[in-house]
Amino acid sequence: MTVADVITAVLLPAGAVFCLLGALGLLRFPDVVSRLHAAAKAQTLGLMLILVGTAVQMPLRYAPVLLLVVLFQLLTAPITSQIVGRTAYRVQVLDRGALFRDELADRLARDGTPVDERPPREDADR
Repeated sequence: MTVADVITAVLLPAGAVFCLLGALGLLRFPDVVSRLHAAAKAQTLGLMLILVGTAVQMPLRYAPVLLLVVLFQLLTAPITSQIVGRTAYRVQVLDRGALFRDELADRLARDGTPVDERPPREDADR
C-alpha cells in the first residue's frame, strides 16, 4: 500500500461520515439556524475531504477541476446560508429570543424596514 492509498483510505470515509452527519443534522436539529450549520459546515467539509481524497488518486491534470469544485462550494454554501437565515428571520420562523445579539433587527430598523413583532407561527418547528 502506498502513501496515496493510505491518505485516500482515511479521507474518503471521513468525508462520507461528515456528509452523513450533516444529513442527520438536517433531519434531527430543531430549528433553522442549527439546520443551516449542518447543511453548510458539515456538508462542505465532507465534500472537501472527499475531493482531496479523490485528487490524491487522480492525475495532476485533473486537480484544477477539483479545485474549482471546492471553490464553488466554498463560495455558494455561505451565501445560500445567509439568504436562508435572513429569510427565516424575516418570516419569523426563527426564535429571536434565543439569539445572543440581534444585529439584524438594529440594521433593519436603521434602514427603515423593521420586522413586525408578531409572535412566531405555531408550525415554525416543522
